[in-house]
Amino acid sequence: MNSDSAGSAPSTDTSAPAPLGLLAGKTALITGAGRGIGAAAARLFAREGARVLLAARTERQLKAVAEEIGAAGGEAAYVVCDLADAASVRSAVRRAVELYGRLDVAFNNGGTFVPPGPMDRVEEGDFDHVYAVNLKGPWLAMAAEVAAIRATAGTGAIVNNSSVGSFRANPELPAYAAMKRGLNSLTESAAVTYGPEGIRVNAIAPGHTATEMIRDWEAHSPGLSERLTTHTPLGRAAAPEEIAQAAAWLLSDRASYVTGTILRVDGGARV
Repeated sequence: MNSDSAGSAPSTDTSAPAPLGLLAGKTALITGAGRGIGAAAARLFAREGARVLLAARTERQLKAVAEEIGAAGGEAAYVVCDLADAASVRSAVRRAVELYGRLDVAFNNGGTFVPPGPMDRVEEGDFDHVYAVNLKGPWLAMAAEVAAIRATAGTGAIVNNSSVGSFRANPELPAYAAMKRGLNSLTESAAVTYGPEGIRVNAIAPGHTATEMIRDWEAHSPGLSERLTTHTPLGRAAAPEEIAQAAAWLLSDRASYVTGTILRVDGGARV
């Protein structure tokens, strides 16, 4: 569908010079940025021209990634943040504005893992923890990020990190999958709510990815990686940077007409 109704739209003038990078001139907040997909995203976003604020619980990891980015000529800072702590989440978003004067984009990547097993064997404490980090944490972050984008940049974009496990039954990780499915719903609702302001909200749904979480899961379920690879048409696990590339595109102006999407980045996996 197209429309000639009034309203501004991004320029399609291809004669204009290309930007220096996919995220040139933007300030980006990344949660879970100390390792895995989050660290890969931090390095990539900085290479693509963004000033990045890294947030996670482990300062040692954050410091190492930020120093690596700085040594490569990028601009990065970090803040210790616990997604299960509302004050900590809001403080991290405020820190981005304090450091850089604005917030343009955010990648809510941080999450946690609970031991695999059937639903009746999930410990109540584990269920509460995965809810606090994987669903309530992104909700808190999105609310603070929308307010910061609105007050500074005016328009912007948010990407949440979901999972292909959110689309179907997941008997090995029932609580994890439930929170990711809830995150999909929050993403879609936020896209409808904030789209009129020019704030886009999307999510990515990674499949089998070579991260610490998969290694932890494999320790509980020997043969997991082989099983996941068998059900992946591309025949391999994703590298964390491949997932980060999808997030970078959704956050960039090149995805200016994409919102409310849960983008599968799964090598074609369907089971």
